[in-house]
Amino acid sequence: MQFPHIDPVFLSIGPLQFRWYGLMYVLSFIATYFIIRSEAARKKLPLTKDDVADLVFYGAMGVVLGGRSGYILFYNLGFYLENPLKLFAVWEGGMSFHGGFLGVMLAFLLYARRKKIPFLSLIDMAALCAPVGLGLGRIGNFINGELYGRATQAPWGIIFPGSDGQPRHPSQLYEAFLEGLVLFFVVRFVSKKTSVNGVTTCIGIAGYGLFRFSVEFFRQPDAQLGLFLGLFSMGQLLSLPMFIVGLSAALLLSRQKSPRS
Repeated sequence: MQFPHIDPVFLSIGPLQFRWYGLMYVLSFIATYFIIRSEAARKKLPLTKDDVADLVFYGAMGVVLGGRSGYILFYNLGFYLENPLKLFAVWEGGMSFHGGFLGVMLAFLLYARRKKIPFLSLIDMAALCAPVGLGLGRIGNFINGELYGRATQAPWGIIFPGSDGQPRHPSQLYEAFLEGLVLFFVVRFVSKKTSVNGVTTCIGIAGYGLFRFSVEFFRQPDAQLGLFLGLFSMGQLLSLPMFIVGLSAALLLSRQKSPRS
């Protein structure tokens, strides 16, 4: 299959260009606002509409700054040391979930201390929002024709622009399905079934780690890094601990008889 030629710019106004990749982030933040508002009301947290907007802003800063920093440090430090102006070219891609995850954790921790709200209650709400951003972000990667998969003879293999002309797994869509759609329903189900703060977050972390580790077997390794020990990508090395720690923590927390803060 040939890659469907989708213009990464969906709207141009004079010199201004609006890209699908950026739109996915905007849609993610909008969805996050409404999800958190709904969850805050359900959990009876003392958060006004303005408080939720502030929290989403904190989270957005954590995602962007953490995601960009994580990509630079984990995946391509040498390139950005040689091309420092590229540090700010976020519209070209180059975001790391693992960095964004750490950024959001720090941002929500700061907000929790500021508002004197249990941190685990806040981060559980973020766990419900994360799959939406992950799914939309992977669709943005697909539209950009980046982060494609390994060569395959499967009938759904796609020849991506800029590749070597071989059909490749559309691994971005695999991730959009697993990390986005499936993980969304998993964390929502867990959230409805438990009253213990932190369990939803831990299941979300474990689920992401498992799905990302699995899909990486179909994804083309980063050219500048390749495979470690000839087997595992950087994404897998960062995701496996998330699965192990997240699942272990969820099991420990689930033994609690009542909510924890």
